[in-house]
Parts: sequence; structure tokens; C-alpha cells
Amino acid sequence: MALSFEELDVGHRVTTPSRTITEADVVNFAGVSGDFNPLHTSETVGEESDFGERIAHGALVFSAMTGLAQRVRDRRAEVVAFYGVDRLRFTAPVRFGDTIHVALELLEKERKEHPTASGVVRYDAEVINQRDEVVLSCELLSLVR
Repeated sequence: MALSFEELDVGHRVTTPSRTITEADVVNFAGVSGDFNPLHTSETVGEESDFGERIAHGALVFSAMTGLAQRVRDRRAEVVAFYGVDRLRFTAPVRFGDTIHVALELLEKERKEHPTASGVVRYDAEVINQRDEVVLSCELLSLVR
């Protein structure tokens, strides 16, 4: 069961399970998002790029992060709604076959008047690959019970 606003302590840390980003993920994300940037979809362009191969969309990695965070909701706040994101940075490419996980740390909580929520929590979030490289960092804000 998810934690309530009152049960959360600043500094609380959670690490998610991992998942591997595949070519199918990238192809499906391109179809859903309409982002067919050749850096993600063309082997030739990928090979000629600074990365030497195709890479995953940054927005795909962000979306995978939110999905991974849901997998540990029993150790996080009970989220009513996504409230926002601050300081989003893509710090390294995610290559096909990279395995990522998310490290979350509760930075702050703020009470809010809301009919179904108690407040807003701010998490420091880092997406980390199998080489322990941070590939994405941001602050996630959630409206919680």
C-alpha cells in the first residue's frame, strides 16, 4: 500500500526495478509520439552521428522513468496526479539494449488545499544505466493523498 503524505519523510529513498530499452520500445514510441527523428529510426543516420548508433528518444526514457516509479508505489506516496517536472536534463544517451532503473529521493513536501489530496511532494529522480551512468535527472512533483 502506498504511503500517505503524513508518513513521508524528507530524505526517503527508493530504487526501482530495472528494465531494458529495446528497439521495439523505440519503434513503438516513434509511432505513438509521431517523433520519427532519424537519430532514433535510421541506422545510417545513427551510425553517422556522434553516438555511432541509434539512440532512444529522451521523452521515451522520461516515460519509462515514470512507469518504473509506478512499480514501487508501495514505497512511495499515493499519487493523485502528476503535478510537474523541474530541472529536466538528458545527460547521456540511452542505447538499444541499455538497462535502466530509477533512484528517487524525497526532497520536500508542501501542504496544499485540494479536495482529494494533502499536498505536493518533490522527488529528485535519476535514471541510471547498467554502467552506473546517470542518463536523465530531474525533479518530479506529485499531488499526493
